[in-house]
Amino acid sequence: MLLEIIATCVDDAITAEQNGADRLELITAITEGGLTPGIGLVEEVVKAVRIPVHVMVRPHSRSFVYNASDIATMVAEVKAIRKAGAAGVVLGMLTPEGKIDEAALAQMLEWTGDMQVTFHRAFDELEDQFEGLRTLQKYPAVTRVLTSGGPQPAPQAIPRIRELVEQAAGSGLKILAGNGLKWEIIRDFIDQTGVSEVHFGSAVRYGRSGLKPIDPVELRSLADSLHQ
Repeated sequence: MLLEIIATCVDDAITAEQNGADRLELITAITEGGLTPGIGLVEEVVKAVRIPVHVMVRPHSRSFVYNASDIATMVAEVKAIRKAGAAGVVLGMLTPEGKIDEAALAQMLEWTGDMQVTFHRAFDELEDQFEGLRTLQKYPAVTRVLTSGGPQPAPQAIPRIRELVEQAAGSGLKILAGNGLKWEIIRDFIDQTGVSEVHFGSAVRYGRSGLKPIDPVELRSLADSLHQ
């Protein structure tokens, strides 16, 4: 079982690694669902930890529908993140009709190189998630989908997430479950969905607040429950 933890600063990254995280999702603007962090932060986090660092590529929080200027910005960010030595990027883009924007996705993938690519929770705004999964399976560079199975928290979408896991089986695409998970329920959630990767943000922070530091005790309790 792989545990991905959101980091918003170097201290988060170090605390996460020391207390059982297997991978980081590095972001800024956690209260807006995550935006691209500054390249200086990316460079410092990559230097500070040994576990993989996946970096959010999201230029603004208005929507997941991007124009040409947004795409150009995202390409520039992907290039810089790759140069900084990150292991992966986290991105997602939709058409105004609620489908995956394949043209924009393909443009991003031209620059990701050997980095892993996570399609983020823009996936949860799709009109048809199963069609979306089939679309992403056409792009081998996309290695996982971060999803809560729709707009609701993941624990409320267990049947949907299990269906997505089953549809992704046998492909190179993993389902990374996140949003609303707590360590107290995680074993039952994994058993019922079959996911092999989980994603935590505010639930491992002091007071379970996205604006507080990571709580080492909370994170260690989660990591121990997953890795035992």
